[in-house]
Amino acid sequence: MAEKSLRQITREGLWGNNVAFVQILGLCPLLAVSSNTINGLGLGLATLLTLVLTNTTVSAIRHLIRPDIRIPVFVMLIASIVTAIELTINAFFNELHAALGIFIPLIVTNCSVLGRAEAFASKNSIVRSLIDGLAMGLGFAIALTLLGAMREMLGAGTLFDQAHLMFGEGARALRLTVFADYKGFLLAILPPGAFIGLGLLIALKNLIDQQLERHHEAAMARQAETTGMASEAGQ
Repeated sequence: MAEKSLRQITREGLWGNNVAFVQILGLCPLLAVSSNTINGLGLGLATLLTLVLTNTTVSAIRHLIRPDIRIPVFVMLIASIVTAIELTINAFFNELHAALGIFIPLIVTNCSVLGRAEAFASKNSIVRSLIDGLAMGLGFAIALTLLGAMREMLGAGTLFDQAHLMFGEGARALRLTVFADYKGFLLAILPPGAFIGLGLLIALKNLIDQQLERHHEAAMARQAETTGMASEAGQ
């Protein structure tokens, strides 16, 4: 099989094989933390950094690891990276760390992180593994942020309500009131609302994919018709 280009790797991570919308992995933090935009963005960025560092490191040492012990080594490596990231967040973003709670260390158990280390980074070069981790992590972060924004908007009528947790006190001005005098929709910020919101986003992605496929098929049909007409004219 031909090796995927960097563009294909990026497209798959962001859209075609998105961790949340296609692989349906990492649902525990995805559904539990995404009650608002900033929580989703914070955990998404932490997961992105974990994927980039894990993929890059695994690729760099892949020839030094015996195949029969690779999984325990990968788990220990992921745990070390996540611990360093958690301590950094706790040191510089203490309030955000308190809001995300146990879900930062739980990145260690995120199937997508170990899955990319095993399925991709252990078989590819450092550059390709870095791009794969960046694309997969960014795709997951976008999914978390979109779901958090949807739930915050429907649940409280605001966006970026807690931006100061990540960007400092000056970021309080980023708070947007989407619906004035809004009493809130409690279901949106409860766990059932997370399932419903994720389902709606997956349905939207599938609808977009179907439309793109129809446009592609129509374009191929027009190209084939044009080629056939040109061939007949040439005869």
